[in-house]
Amino acid sequence: MSAVKLYTFPLSGHAHRVRLALSLLNVPTELVEVDLRKGAQKQADFLALNPFGQVPVIDDGGTVVADSNAILVYLARKYGNSDWLPSDAAGEAAVQRWLSVAAGLVAFGPAAARLVTVFGAGFNATEVINRAHGLLKVMDAELNGRDFLLGAKPSIADIANYSYIAHAPEGNVSLDAYPHVRAWLARIEALPGFVGMQKTPVGLAA
Repeated sequence: MSAVKLYTFPLSGHAHRVRLALSLLNVPTELVEVDLRKGAQKQADFLALNPFGQVPVIDDGGTVVADSNAILVYLARKYGNSDWLPSDAAGEAAVQRWLSVAAGLVAFGPAAARLVTVFGAGFNATEVINRAHGLLKVMDAELNGRDFLLGAKPSIADIANYSYIAHAPEGNVSLDAYPHVRAWLARIEALPGFVGMQKTPVGLAA
């Protein structure tokens, strides 16, 4: 199996989703760092891969896929099994629900709160932190009595939501009140092949 080339940035939760999936699926990977701070994602060579100018992007033997959630679907279908992406209608819909949460409520809650501290984004910190806690309350309730978001086994739904939830404290979003969320994070971190996302270096946060 030839290595999948992953265009990534160490502090990007979206890129980490894909790196985590590749590692959990035991897919050989070549990391290509795209320096977002220097605007490398807006250069012509990268825009040829993803016109939206965003990481992550993968190149799997000439098949180029952009967008973290789209990449997760691709990897699960090609390299995974039906646990990672169910093929039945109800199971696939359940995964899609959580991919939508990752692209919506997570992106505009804990991810946005982290963008304020790590990258100096101009979001209203109080608003996005409150939004994050609203999401976490729902997730904590849904994970009560459930090992993973879909049930007993992990899926790409868990991968899509893990990175920014795990690093929510970097955006001043405490996880202390959410025991089921914290237990879920620990179960993901105990999976064979787990690889963590780089923490924000001391002194980087605004």
